Amino acid sequence: MARNKPLNARDIMTAGAKCVGEHESLLDAAKLMRELHVGALPICGDDDRLQGLVTDRDIVIECVADGVDPASVEAGSLGGELHWIDADAPATDALATMEQHQVKRLPVIDVQNGHRLVGMISEANLAQNLSDKQIAEFASKVYAGAH
Repeated sequence: MARNKPLNARDIMTAGAKCVGEHESLLDAAKLMRELHVGALPICGDDDRLQGLVTDRDIVIECVADGVDPASVEAGSLGGELHWIDADAPATDALATMEQHQVKRLPVIDVQNGHRLVGMISEANLAQNLSDKQIAEFASKVYAGAH
């Protein structure tokens, strides 16, 4: 069946993203990443609102490599700059946001229904839903400045 309506962020995201609480430790975040087989987790505040995103790389570079015990650091301390997309925004906007900010994962927020986290968009989601040309452009923009 042909789809007449362009894809939106909700159409391509992975639903049911789990958060690590901002007051939970980086050790807790790492264990949850292992359990879920993911490399990043949204950080949610006490109000269940998105506060940031922590990656496995953040934990290694910002904590472990400095000899700091990950059990002693709150996940919320590594939130960094936050980029997200409205669930109803066009999928091409998600792609543009990820390219512009050189991010490989993008939280999806349902602005119409309480501004809640409803999913995540990853490179795999893009690969499954966008054209080869769009994926190639994404890779060249996101990985061009990667070190």
